[in-house]
Amino acid sequence: MAKKHKKIERRESDIHGNGVFATEAIAKGERVVRYKGALRTHAEVDEEYGQVEEDGHTFLFTLNDEYVIDANQEGNVARWINHSCSPNCEAVLDENEKGKRHKDKVYIEAIRDIRPGEELTYNYGITLDEPHTPALKKLWGCRCGCKNCTGTMLQPKEGEKKAEKKKKVAKRK
Repeated sequence: MAKKHKKIERRESDIHGNGVFATEAIAKGERVVRYKGALRTHAEVDEEYGQVEEDGHTFLFTLNDEYVIDANQEGNVARWINHSCSPNCEAVLDENEKGKRHKDKVYIEAIRDIRPGEELTYNYGITLDEPHTPALKKLWGCRCGCKNCTGTMLQPKEGEKKAEKKKKVAKRK
C-alpha cells in the first residue's frame, strides 16, 4: 500500500515509474511538500556520482550555487514527482533570511487547482552546459504525454529559445 503524506501519495505512474498523486483537492498556490534529502556540496555530489553513467533519472536537486539536495539519501515522497512540459506544480526556492545557504529549502507548490487522483508534476528545468545532442535529448526524454511536450526534460539553451520564438512568430503570419 502506498504511504500517504498529507494530501498526496506515491504510487505507480503512467509518466514514469513512481509518481505522486493528490488524494484530496489541492488549491492553486498551496505548498504541497518540501523536497527533502541529504544536503551535499556540488563537489561531494560530483565525487560520488561523477563517474556514474547518466541514465536520465536523478534524485539530485540543485539548491543553490553551493549545495545540492540528494534525495537518494534521506529523500521523501517529493523525489517521486515526475517532470511535465505542462506542469501543475512548481519548485519554489525558500532562501534563508540570514543568508545561510545551507538552510535554503525547496518546496513544491501548486500553480493551479489539482483534482483528487491527478498526478503532481513540475518542470525539472534541467540545464546542461554541453550541446544538446539528439542522444542527450533522448537520454533526458520526457514522457509526460501532454500536447505541448517537447520530448525532452532539457531546457532550451538561449540560442534555441530565440530560434523557437522566431518559429512561433513565423507560424502566426
